[in-house]
Amino acid sequence: MFVDILIIVAAFSLLGYLHSFLASNKIKEMLAKKYGNKIAFYRLFYNLFALITFGFVYYNLPRPQAVIYDLQFPFDIIILSIQIFGLFGMFWAGSFIDVKEFLGISQIKRYLNGTYSLSDLDEKKEFVISGAYKYSRHPIYLFSIIFIGARPSMNVFSFTIFVLAVLYFIIGAYYEEEKLIGFLGDEYLEYKKNVPMIVPYKIFSKK
Repeated sequence: MFVDILIIVAAFSLLGYLHSFLASNKIKEMLAKKYGNKIAFYRLFYNLFALITFGFVYYNLPRPQAVIYDLQFPFDIIILSIQIFGLFGMFWAGSFIDVKEFLGISQIKRYLNGTYSLSDLDEKKEFVISGAYKYSRHPIYLFSIIFIGARPSMNVFSFTIFVLAVLYFIIGAYYEEEKLIGFLGDEYLEYKKNVPMIVPYKIFSKK
């Protein structure tokens, strides 16, 4: 079982590094310099590549099935309700962003009608501070963690994936914010000072 866990950790570490490398501005700027406005297709390509490689790795991993816990009624229903809350939270947080831009569809439309700006690289950046983003700088990560972690039953495989997902979201958040600070400067630094990264602990504090 220990070897299985090491394989899972190694596989997702390599996958995370590859995805982060391909998402870096250095790669995007290199491609933009070489291919010009055709960089508009990169976001969709990246998303498809990330989805396919994640699926391939996930479904070919070893699956240690040793049970950590298996909640009984009514506790299983309580935890399942929290998981459903996390799912709805993901949709709520996602409603405040441009989904077509995130997927890479809007970029291709702008390229085809001749309005794509090379300065956008692979996406037009939008600074969102409304809705869920008033309480967490990365609310989609927050609700994803809740959804993945709130399980009525948990085995070693599921727990390992959960821990790796939490680490991926935290590291990814830091990585994303470096780019946002470079793009938005003091405006984002002020937002960062007032809004927690993931856990919205300030929602309970007095203003």
